Amino acid sequence: MKDLLDALVLGIVEGLTEFLPISSTGHLILAGDLLEFAPPGRDAFYVAIQTGAMLAVVWEYRARFFRVDPQLWRNLIVAFLPAAVFGLLAGGFIKAHLFKPVPVALAFIVGGLIILWVDRGQRHARVESTQAMTWLDALKVGVAQCFALIPGTSRSGATIIGGMLFGLSRRAATEFSFFLAVPTLIAAGAYDSWKNRGLFSEADLGMWAVGLVMSFISAFLVIRWLIRYVATHDFRWFAWYRIAFGLVVLATAYFGWVDWTLD
Repeated sequence: MKDLLDALVLGIVEGLTEFLPISSTGHLILAGDLLEFAPPGRDAFYVAIQTGAMLAVVWEYRARFFRVDPQLWRNLIVAFLPAAVFGLLAGGFIKAHLFKPVPVALAFIVGGLIILWVDRGQRHARVESTQAMTWLDALKVGVAQCFALIPGTSRSGATIIGGMLFGLSRRAATEFSFFLAVPTLIAAGAYDSWKNRGLFSEADLGMWAVGLVMSFISAFLVIRWLIRYVATHDFRWFAWYRIAFGLVVLATAYFGWVDWTLD
């Protein structure tokens, strides 16, 4: 029962944070540590429930995904490849050394400072919509996504802010970040689930199902809200949230108020 309740909470956390520039993986690691959530294959569970958030994107943008759109799919393939290659080469090292609360907190702070730097004032957008993106624009966003392999950086943060830095409008960068989540999260979830298949049993099915469903529901609500939000707002509040949250984690670790040592 505890694992099911933890999965419910973590599914909500995943869905709420996946598409905001605040790092879903970082929040899952911190929330899981606080909940003392440590079943076999815990890290694979964190990756797998992102599939629920991905399905929310597919449903919300089903009209574009299920019609023939060669340009969109070409751009998604081009943008997906850099992180896929880098993840295969460095994924083991990253999980062994950076999937820990303190490195996550540091990444929160650094990422927040970068958002404040990039999203300051009025920025001229060269590309106003995802339909106007070239394969080179997509490749640049894909390179930016490589930084998201560092937990606490944020996949959506890296792709949205990276896209804006390379000339995309805030709305175009946000929508393309949604679209890029589909191949990225499918590949990551499938790879981690297969690699850790020996750790799972039928008893885990309920926990995984709860996490996936709650991730889908909460992500669907966030997607609809965020597109309306970026039309009239910047990302500075998310940047300050990241910095404050990261400082809180570092302070609680330094003074021993929270034991951030769950393995």
